[in-house]
Parts: sequence; structure tokens; C-alpha cells
Amino acid sequence: MPNGAGGRLGAVVWLYDEPAAPTERQRHLLGLYLQCAAEHLARRLSLFRAESALAAVQEELLPARLPRVPGVRLAVRHFAGPHGGGDWYDVLPLPEAALGLSVGGVTGSGPGAVAAMGRLRASLRAYAVMEGEDPVAVLSDLELLMRLTEPARSATALFGYAEPASRKIVIAGAGHCPPLIVGPRRCEFVETTLSAPLGMLACWEAPSVEVRPEAGETLLLYTDGLLRRTGESMDRAFSRLHSAASTAAPDVRDDPDALVDHVLHKVLGRQRCEEPHPEDVVLLAARF
Repeated sequence: MPNGAGGRLGAVVWLYDEPAAPTERQRHLLGLYLQCAAEHLARRLSLFRAESALAAVQEELLPARLPRVPGVRLAVRHFAGPHGGGDWYDVLPLPEAALGLSVGGVTGSGPGAVAAMGRLRASLRAYAVMEGEDPVAVLSDLELLMRLTEPARSATALFGYAEPASRKIVIAGAGHCPPLIVGPRRCEFVETTLSAPLGMLACWEAPSVEVRPEAGETLLLYTDGLLRRTGESMDRAFSRLHSAASTAAPDVRDDPDALVDHVLHKVLGRQRCEEPHPEDVVLLAARF
């Protein structure tokens, strides 16, 4: 089956129930059909290759593996949209045995959004190393960078500075979904205060919040794609997420990998996780 570009996509076999030979008209119609089918398949194949290449680039811009940090167990799940999205996550070891946790998302989709995501994530890493103990300053620096270098975009972000030894986390958010803390005695959203996304105001700043997880509690960070993929209103999606986390069995809560899989299954189901969807999903768990 020629694809019109000098190559071949495959072969077509014409079978008869009894000995026969196609007429000239049948040959002509078959040729027209094969030409249309080959062009359609070639376009689909080209699109599939482009989407696969974009997904590979997006994965390369995110951490290849999570670091090993004493006092914390980590797990993450990431599902990218077929057209390339701008959601990211990061776990960064910092001086004095601290840990930086971040999730965020850039507006838009496609190669431009993926490239912008990579630039912002790399910049946030640099700011976290310089002044990670002040998450508000980290996000303020990122907002200034966005206004100067990405004026046509906005982004939501959440950054937490964790001290595993003392189980203390300071979190600041910019228009991002509130994290969820899950443990044997509580399951509640962390009030990161209502603030505008980065790039929406002339000068961004919002107060941080301090969280002190008890031993065995897990902090869940996620992007809004987890909620939007449910197809429900945001209020119902938040309730679904809270219910999924709060009903996890004790052995599931004790294992961050099992917990993120449990939450994804309860919130989205297997089909919504695996089927193509324009929304990226990030779910990051840190058990203290």
C-alpha cells in the first residue's frame, strides 16, 4: 500500500469465496480506496510519531527518578496529554538535609507549553537552592521571571520547603490546588490561601503556611488535571479526592506507591488513567 511519499505502509489481500479475478472497474475502485486509506494512515502515523516524540521530550524534562532522602518516602504518577502539556513535579534535595517539593502547570498545550514548563521548572530549582527556606520568595522570583520571559503565559505552582528530621513543611501556593495531608487520624486539605496564578498580577505575593505532619502521615501534591479528568464540577471532584484518600486502608496509607495508585483508581478509574485526555495529571506523595 503506497503512501504517496515513496514508501509503503503495508499490503492489502483481496480474498474470494471461489476462483475469480477482479474486473477492471473493481481494480479502479480498489485503487481509489487504497489511495485514500494510505493517505489517512500516513497522516495518523505521522501524528502518532509527533505525539510520541513530544511525550518523550516532556518526560526528559521531568525527574528521571525520585531522590532517596532520609525520613521521607516518595512516590509519583504522571500522565501527559496527547498534545503535550505543561504540568510538572519536582523533588529536590536541599542544604541542611532539607527537601524541596513542587508541582505546577503552565497554561496551554503543545511544544510551546512543554518548553515553557521545562524553563520554569529549571528556574524554580535554582531559586529553591538559593532561598528555598522561604517558599514565598521562591515563587515571587519565579513570577518576576515569567513576566520578563513568558509575558503571554500564566502558571500555577506550589512549592514546599520540608525539614524531614523535624517533620516541618512550609508551603506557598500560586493559584494551585491545595495539598492534602493523609494519616491515621486525619485527612484534610492544607489551606494554602487563595492567591492568583503566576503572571496574572503586576506583583505577586501570598503568605505561606506551616504544616507539621505526624509520623506516618503523607502529603499529597497534585495538579488540577486530576480533578478535571473526572468530568465533574470542581467541588464534586475535590470531594471525590478527599473520599478516596480518607478511605484508604492502613496498609495502603503506609506505602506511598500504593496510596497514589489507590487514589488514582478511586478518583479516575483505570479507563480515565489510560485513555488519551487533554489534561495532564501529576500526583506526588511524600510520607513522613
